[in-house]
Amino acid sequence: MIPTFDGHNDTLLVMLEHPERDFGQRLAEGHIDAVRAREGGLAGGIFAMFTPARVVTPAPANPSAPPAPPAPQGPVEGDHALRTTLRMFALLRRLEAAGHLRVCLSADDVEAAMADGVLAAVPHVEGAEAVVDLEVLEALHALGLRSLGPVWSRPNAYATGVPFAFPGTPDVGTGLTAAGRELVAACDRLRIVLDVSHLNEAGFWEILERSERPVVASHSNVHALSASPRNLTDAQLDALAERDGLVGLNFACGFLREDGRHDTDTPIETMVRHLDRLVERMGETRVGLGSDFDGATMPKAIGDAAGLPRLFDALRAHGWDTQLLERVAYRNWLALLRRVQEG
Repeated sequence: MIPTFDGHNDTLLVMLEHPERDFGQRLAEGHIDAVRAREGGLAGGIFAMFTPARVVTPAPANPSAPPAPPAPQGPVEGDHALRTTLRMFALLRRLEAAGHLRVCLSADDVEAAMADGVLAAVPHVEGAEAVVDLEVLEALHALGLRSLGPVWSRPNAYATGVPFAFPGTPDVGTGLTAAGRELVAACDRLRIVLDVSHLNEAGFWEILERSERPVVASHSNVHALSASPRNLTDAQLDALAERDGLVGLNFACGFLREDGRHDTDTPIETMVRHLDRLVERMGETRVGLGSDFDGATMPKAIGDAAGLPRLFDALRAHGWDTQLLERVAYRNWLALLRRVQEG
């Protein structure tokens, strides 16, 4: 079985919202737990810390009525995002203490965890609302933060995210704010990976202009094959390749399909088509996986982490050799981490 290092999951949010679930047991819900990770060869990944919005609503007439569910598209207060992020860091360390995973701060750490058969977890913040100032960024880095996406699909103090409307273009809104430019410089100084997934096109081009390190789109697909604003145009793919960056294939049905539908009857061949196009434009050493497990609707053909081998079987049947499979499965992500952290 080919081991996989996956560039994006939202498992920490799911576990935070459902503390009754035991990550060490096979779960009936969600996409990742320790059992299914072993079964599917998921050896590690970038574990996102994402804060859904809190919606302020009038007090219900019945005080015992449950609160309204949060809407993740709304604005997020920095203090709330920071508290949520710190809770997820604490959760990561509890999972580590229980022996379910190992928090990894470098490619060497990931390789060591893989060799030991322990799930490797690289901490990532998705949407920088928690970074209320650059001193907080330094503190989060000290806690283990090694990857950061300035925005989710909403504007914040740093940049503007793309909407989920389909069909659509990523060319919406303005570029980085003054604070966003300072954030890019600080991430470069701290050697934190900058992730442009969810970022609008103006912000994308400005980050590539300003950052001195390789940039990633951890969970984005090919706009020419699925016209979601969450996907990347050919010009964006070419630019990331020129900067020696990386794109991770997002498994979300709505970002794979030509019709943009969140239909679980999305065939693996659709995933293969995107990967072929990514390799064609980016080269064999700049493409990886960024499943969006626990954060999106998955094709039934994959299902969850245990289904990863089915993707590799399809790619092998399509003509991919073992070297290319291993590069896309994990080697390219490890090389990218080294380029950012050691270059």
